[in-house]
Amino acid sequence: MSIPERIKTRLNKDRPMTSITLRIPVDVVESLKEIAPLRGFSGYQALLKWYVSDGLRRDEERYTIGQTARLIAALKRRGVSDAVLEEAARETSEMTH
Repeated sequence: MSIPERIKTRLNKDRPMTSITLRIPVDVVESLKEIAPLRGFSGYQALLKWYVSDGLRRDEERYTIGQTARLIAALKRRGVSDAVLEEAARETSEMTH
């Protein structure tokens, strides 16, 4: 199974960025500042971005990539050939581009 295009895009370090504003309790920011160097981060903002990215990757695996893998496994158990699955994957990939 191929890696979804949006996951491949995340591997590109030069992708566009945007700024956002979050309201976070002061005590949470203080905790982030304490933990950041212990986890090897340069500052609390880098740690916060890592937390968001880590949670997002887990949820994407669970809700999107994981669902696709489970669907493919179920289809294989029902006798759908690898060739048909690969053809369907190519077709759906072409639809998203």
